[in-house]
Amino acid sequence: MAGASLLMLLDDIAAILDDVAAMSKIAARKTAGVLGDDLALNAQQVSGVASERELPVVWAVAKGSFFNKLILVPAALLISAFIPWAITPLLMFGGLFLCFEGFEKIHHSYVHRKDKQADITETQIVEKSAQDIADFEKKKVKGAIRTDFVLSAEIIAISLGVVAESSLLSQFLTLSVIAIIMTVGVYGLVAGIVKIDDLGLYLTQRKGEGILVAMWHKIGFWLLASAPYLMKGLTIVGTIAMFMVGGGILTHGIHAIGAQIAMIASLMGELAYVGGGLAVITPSVLNAVFGVVAGAIAVTVMNMIVKIRA
Repeated sequence: MAGASLLMLLDDIAAILDDVAAMSKIAARKTAGVLGDDLALNAQQVSGVASERELPVVWAVAKGSFFNKLILVPAALLISAFIPWAITPLLMFGGLFLCFEGFEKIHHSYVHRKDKQADITETQIVEKSAQDIADFEKKKVKGAIRTDFVLSAEIIAISLGVVAESSLLSQFLTLSVIAIIMTVGVYGLVAGIVKIDDLGLYLTQRKGEGILVAMWHKIGFWLLASAPYLMKGLTIVGTIAMFMVGGGILTHGIHAIGAQIAMIASLMGELAYVGGGLAVITPSVLNAVFGVVAGAIAVTVMNMIVKIRA
């Protein structure tokens, strides 16, 4: 009798794990787009740090990301169980924050474009003292963790939608699996991106002769030459991703605007030859435009509040 009960328990555990694996795959596919934005955003957030401090900074942000998800997973389950109507407003607030941060970067760059200090890179500034370096890294880490919190919340919300009809245990296990896999995957790739110049340097210093060694040298020099452009490109892509993700959250929350965007994308899809491509990119472009407008309004309102308080 005890043996039969044990077998039944093991069968139940196996069934739950099988369901969790299947739902995790579905959730991972649905959150792939956000994962790409998360990667671009976090790579540009940790740029500008001294080479020997890149991996410690990435590790600090990764720990912050794990802590974010440690808060978000149980919070998402509680909100879903007791106040499910609050999920959309909370996500929209996070989306507006992303738009605000993105536009604030653009605004700050525009306002100080004529300032001679703007020509000095952040890395040169932090070379003044050890305290400056520590403060600079703390600022980078805090900013990256704040951004990660919003993106993690969207990933958890999307995953929660996949497992909404499952048992509480299956929901918890699925969200936990997604949280761990996404965090390890994103920050593993971020660590690889920020150390690409070191990889290039290693390849250029390989000893030996022959075609293979010469090929490694060429690849190394190419990586060294392209690394600055890659990081600069990630800065631009990361800022655009802020507007795309933030604007997308806002337009999904405002159903009238979301419906208009879907209709425009459908009309673009009917165009000959290029319709399919336009239908795919149109929602992202319109979400980004809406994110820029929302960010501009948010920055304007915040500046007005600061002036009034002053």
